[in-house]
Amino acid sequence: MGHGKIRARLRSSLYTFSCTNAPKKSVEFDELQGPGFSRVVMCNQPLLYKYRNNSTSTTKYNALTFLPIALFEQFNRVANIYFLIAAILSVTPYGPYNPISAIAPLAFVVGLSMVKELLEDWQRMLQDWKVNMRPALVYNANGSFETQPWKKIKVGDVVKVEKDTFFPADLLLLSSNYDDGICYVETMNLDGETNLKVKRAMDVTLDLDNDASFQDFKATIKCEDPNPSLYTFVGNFEYDKKIYPIDPSQILLRDSKLRNTSYVYGVVIFTGHDTKVMQNSTRSPSKRSRIERKMDKIIYILFSVLVVVSLVSSSGFAYMTKYKMPDWWYLHAPDNKDLYNPDKPTVSGFYHLITALILYGYLIPISLYVSIEIVKVLQASFINQDMHMYHEETETPALARTSNLNEELGQVDTILSDKTGTLTCNQMDFLKCSIAGIPYGQGASEVEAAAVRKMSMDLDAEDFDHFSSEDSTYEEEVELETVVTSNDQDHKRRIKGFSFEDNRLTSRCWWKLPNPDVHFLFFRVLAVCQTAIPEENHETGEYNYEAESPDEGAFLVAAREFGFEFIKRTQGSVTVREADPSSPEPVERDFKILNILEFTSKRKRMTVIVRDDKEEIFLFCKGADTIIFDRLSDKGRTYEKATTKHLNDYGEGGLRTLVFAYKKLDEDEYRSWNSEFQKAKNSVSSDRDDVLEDLSDKMERELILVGASAVEDKLQQGVPQCIDSLAQAGLKIWVLTGDKMETAINIGFSCSLLRQGMHQICISTKDMLANESVQNTKSDILMQITDGSRMMKEETDPDAAYALIIDGKALTYALDEELKTQFLKLAVACASVICCRVSPKQKALVVRLVKEGTGKTTLAIGDGANDVGMIQEADIGIGISGVEGMQAVMSSDFAIAQFRYLERLLVVHGHWFYKRIAQMICYFFYKNIAFGLTLFYYEICTAFSGNSVYDDWYMILYNVAVTSLPVMSLGVLEQDVSSEICLEFPALYQQGPKNLFFGWYRIIGWMCNGVYTSVVIFCLTIFIFSDPPYRSEGQTPDMSIVGATMFTCIVCAVNTQIALLLSHFTWIQHCFIWGSIVVWFSFLIIYGVILPETSTGSYQVFTETLAPTPLFWMTILLVVMASVIPYFIHASLLRSFQPEDHHIIQEIKYLKKDVLDRRMWRRERRKGRHTAKIGFSARVDAKIRQLKGRIQKKGAHLAPQEML
Repeated sequence: MGHGKIRARLRSSLYTFSCTNAPKKSVEFDELQGPGFSRVVMCNQPLLYKYRNNSTSTTKYNALTFLPIALFEQFNRVANIYFLIAAILSVTPYGPYNPISAIAPLAFVVGLSMVKELLEDWQRMLQDWKVNMRPALVYNANGSFETQPWKKIKVGDVVKVEKDTFFPADLLLLSSNYDDGICYVETMNLDGETNLKVKRAMDVTLDLDNDASFQDFKATIKCEDPNPSLYTFVGNFEYDKKIYPIDPSQILLRDSKLRNTSYVYGVVIFTGHDTKVMQNSTRSPSKRSRIERKMDKIIYILFSVLVVVSLVSSSGFAYMTKYKMPDWWYLHAPDNKDLYNPDKPTVSGFYHLITALILYGYLIPISLYVSIEIVKVLQASFINQDMHMYHEETETPALARTSNLNEELGQVDTILSDKTGTLTCNQMDFLKCSIAGIPYGQGASEVEAAAVRKMSMDLDAEDFDHFSSEDSTYEEEVELETVVTSNDQDHKRRIKGFSFEDNRLTSRCWWKLPNPDVHFLFFRVLAVCQTAIPEENHETGEYNYEAESPDEGAFLVAAREFGFEFIKRTQGSVTVREADPSSPEPVERDFKILNILEFTSKRKRMTVIVRDDKEEIFLFCKGADTIIFDRLSDKGRTYEKATTKHLNDYGEGGLRTLVFAYKKLDEDEYRSWNSEFQKAKNSVSSDRDDVLEDLSDKMERELILVGASAVEDKLQQGVPQCIDSLAQAGLKIWVLTGDKMETAINIGFSCSLLRQGMHQICISTKDMLANESVQNTKSDILMQITDGSRMMKEETDPDAAYALIIDGKALTYALDEELKTQFLKLAVACASVICCRVSPKQKALVVRLVKEGTGKTTLAIGDGANDVGMIQEADIGIGISGVEGMQAVMSSDFAIAQFRYLERLLVVHGHWFYKRIAQMICYFFYKNIAFGLTLFYYEICTAFSGNSVYDDWYMILYNVAVTSLPVMSLGVLEQDVSSEICLEFPALYQQGPKNLFFGWYRIIGWMCNGVYTSVVIFCLTIFIFSDPPYRSEGQTPDMSIVGATMFTCIVCAVNTQIALLLSHFTWIQHCFIWGSIVVWFSFLIIYGVILPETSTGSYQVFTETLAPTPLFWMTILLVVMASVIPYFIHASLLRSFQPEDHHIIQEIKYLKKDVLDRRMWRRERRKGRHTAKIGFSARVDAKIRQLKGRIQKKGAHLAPQEML
C-alpha cells in the first residue's frame, strides 16, 4: 500500500448506488433556500458564521445542573420522598425526636447516591475530555497546518486527516493523496460494518492536493441543517462562480476512520453535537429489573402498614387525650399548642398522626436503595474480573456496562440471538464450488460432519446387545461432547479463508477437465469481480487482501490457490497473475475497469465491466441464485439444473452460496449504454437513482452461467456446548437471522437447536402468488399457524419436539395485530424458533412481542449494528465484541467476547446475583420490621405518648452502622453452591425464572419473621425488666436502660439471623457480622463517656449500669435464642423433609459423596438438568429412547419363540 498510488481511477466510472461523481455543469438548488437548509459554510473563513463548537459532551450533568437534576432523580423514589417529608416535619414541634435523627440518615443515603452519580459522570467527562483533546491538523492564516485539539475546530476550517486517524468533524472531502480524490473510510463506529467505504472528491477540488494550494482557497457551501441521517446529504458547493451538487459519497463523517489512504483534505461542515454521529446518539432506554419493580410494591405495602399503624396510634392518643388525660393532672393539659387538649381530641389526634408517621418511619428501610446500588456495583466488578470470561486472543474481558440489571441475569426465560458473528465467527472459508455443472470440494462443513457422526452413531447403536440406563447415558454424552469440541482441533486449516480440498482444482491442471474454457472464466470472475486492495507481505511474498466483506476475501484467496492471483490495483485497472496452459509460468494480465456496479442488499448482486488485454469487453457478475438465474439468457442456462442441485446440497450443509455469470459486450453496445449511464449519473434530477438502477438492470441481462461457490460461516468455539447447557438450564432459545431459510436451518442443526426426528413447522410465503392480496396472504399465514398448533395438540408422544421456522415476509404478517397472539402461542410451545430473512426492525418487534406477550424476562444477544434495536428492546441486552464493530456493545447492558461466555454469565453469575439480591431485600425488610414495630409496642404501653424508647443516636446507627455491612456482605459474597456446581447442575438456574426466592410467599414469610422477632424482643425485655429491682443494690430500670437493652437485643438478633441465613462464609462475613455487634458495644462505651448534655440518659449506661448486671447478658442470650429458634427449626425441617436442589448438593459436597460414590454423583447430575428438547443432551436422550425401543421390540419378538 505504501509503494505508490494503487487505487485511483478505479472509481472514475464507478456507480455504487450511494456514491456518484459531481456533474459537469452548474446547477442551483432551489430547495436549499427553504426551512431545513439554512447552513452556510464559508470555506477557509471560519469566523464569518458562528455555529456550535466541536466540543462534545456525553455527561448527564454540568456544574450548574448537577444539584437540581441529581436531587430530582433521588426524590423520584417514593421512599426518599417520605423521608424528606419526615425530615421536614421533624423540625416542627410534632417531631418525636431530635431532627438530626431524621435528617442525618436521609442526607447520608441521598448524598452517597449522588456521589456515585457524580463519580460515574466524572468518568464520562474524562472520556469526553480525551476525545475533545485529540490532535487535528487545521489550516491557519500563516499558510500552514498546525496541530489543534478537536474542540477548537470550527465550521469552515480546512483540516488534514492522515491515515488510520478519525475524522474530527463532518467534512466535505476536497482531495486525497490519490490523483482522483478517492479515499477509503471505515465506518465501524457508525454502523458496525468493518468493510471499507469508498469516498470520492469532486473533480473541481482535485487540484487542492498539497498544503500550499489552500493559500487562496475560498468557497461557499449551502446545505441541509444538522440531522441524524447517516446516508443522505443535500447541499451545493460554490467555487469559482460555479455551483456543484454535493453527494453523500463526498461527506466524511466524524468518528469514522481513514484507511488505506495516506491523507485527505476536507472542509468542516458540522461540528460537535451537530455532527451526524452525535445526532444519532441516543440514551439507552431506562431498564429496571423485575425485583426492583416488585420492591417498589413492597415499599407501598410497608407504607400502607405505616399509615395504618400511625392511624391506630393517633386514634389511641385521641381517646387517651379525651378520656384519660383530664385525670393526669401532672401533664397540665391542655397545652398552648393543642398537642394534647382534652377539649379538642381530634386536633390532638391529627398532630399525633404526624408524630407517628415520623416515629414509625423505620418500617421503611431508608438505606435499602443505596445499599443495593453499592452491592450491584461490587457484583458488576466480579463480572469484569472473571478470567473465565476473558478472551485471550482479542484480550477482551467481559464488561458489565450497567449494574442495574444484575439480578435480572438470573431470571431469563427466553434468549433471542443473532446468528452471523454471534453464533458464527463471521469468518468465511471457501469450501466447495460448482463449475460447468461439476461439483468440486471434498471437505465437509461442520453441519455435514455432525450429520456423519450422527449417522455413524445410529449404525453403531444397532449393534448394541444390551443397554444400561446409567452408564450409557453418561459415556455417550461424554463421547458426543468430545467429538464436537475436538472438531476444531482435529481439522486445522492450512490457509486462512480456504478449506477447499479437491486435487482436480488445487493441482492447477483444470485445463485437463471437461469445459476448460468455463473453468477459466469462473476463476477469472473470482479474481476480477471485486473491489479489494492487495497488500504484499514482503517477508513471505504472498498477498493479503483488504476486502469489503469476508466473502470477497475468501473468493480472492480461493482464486489465488486456483492459480489466478490478484496482485495489483492501479489507476483504473487491476492486475491478475493467471495460470495459463500455454505457458509454464503464470501470465500477468491487466484489466481496465470500465464500470463497477456494487453489491447492495436491494440488488443482491455485484457487476464489474472490464476491458481485457485483447481489448475485448466483458461483464462479470456474482450474486444470489434467485437474482442471477432470472437474468440468464437462453443459451446461458446450460448448467442451471445441475448448479441448482449443487446449491441445494450446499445449503443443506449450512453453506453460503453465490452464483457467477458473465457476458461479452460489443463495443457499440457498451458505448451506447455507457453514454446513457454517464448522462444519468451526472444528472441532478430526483429520479436519478431509479434511472441508474433501470440502466444497470438493463445491462445485467442475457448472462451466461459459469458456476457457483459455497463458503462456510464458521461456528464460534463452544457454541453447541453453550446452547446445550442453556437448554438444560430451562432456557428457550430463538435465532433471528437475515440468512435464507435453508442456511438458517442448517446452522440450527450444527448448533443442536434442531435435530433429527424433530418436527419442523415451516411458515413462509414462497408458495404464494406475487399478486396475492394482503388479506389472502394473512389468511394463508393464519392457516399455517393454525395447522401447526393443531399438529402439536394432536401429538401423543410426550417426547416429541417441535421447531418453528418462519421467513421474514411471513413474519411481517405474523406480527400483525390480528395474528401475533396466535403466532406467539405457537412459538412459545415449540422447543426452538428460527426466524429467517428478518430485518433489524423485525428483530426488535419479535423481542417486544415475546417480552410483552409472555411477561417473562427476555435476553437479546448480537454483535452488529443491525442488532442494536433488539438489544435495546430486550429486558437484557448482550453485545458481543465481534468483527462487526462496537455498535452492539455500546448499546448493550453487558458485553462479552464470545457467545460461549453467556453460559457462565447466566448460569453462574446470574444465579448468584438473583439469590443474593432477593435474600438481601427480604432480610432488609425483616430487620426493619423487627426494629420499627418495637416502637409501636412501646407506644401502646405508654398511652401513645409519641416518645421513643431509644436514644436518637441509636436510631441513626441502626441502618447506617450496626446492620448495614452484614447485609451488604450477603448481597456481594453469598454462594449457595460454587461456580463449578452451577455449571454441573444447570437446572439450579430455574430457581430464578420461577422466582423461588422473591415470591410473595417468601416475602411475607420474612415479614412475619420480622413481626415475630419484634414481639419476642419487646415482650421478653419488658417482662424481664418490669419487676424491680433488677440489681442486688436495689436499682430500678428506667427508659434509657430498657431502651439500651432492647436495642442490644435487636442488634444481636438480626446479626445472628443473617449468620444462620448464609451458606458460604469467608473471613469478611465473620468480620462484618460479629464486628457489627462489637461496633455497637464500642459505641455504647464511647457514647456513655460523653458529657450528659450530649449523651443524656445514655451517660455511663453500659459501663456503670448494664455491663456489671448478669441479668443484662442473660436477657440478650435468651432473647436472641428465642428470636432465631423458629427460623432454625423451619430451615432444619425444610432441609430434612422438603429439601431444595441446592440443599441436596450442599449435603453431598459436605459429606464428600461426589468423591466416594461417583455413580450416585452422576445420577444426581442427570437429575440436576432440566429436561430439554434441544442441545446435545436432547440428542442423547432421543438416542437412549430409540435404543430402549429397539430392545423392547427385540424382547417382544424373542418371547414367543422361548415359549415355543
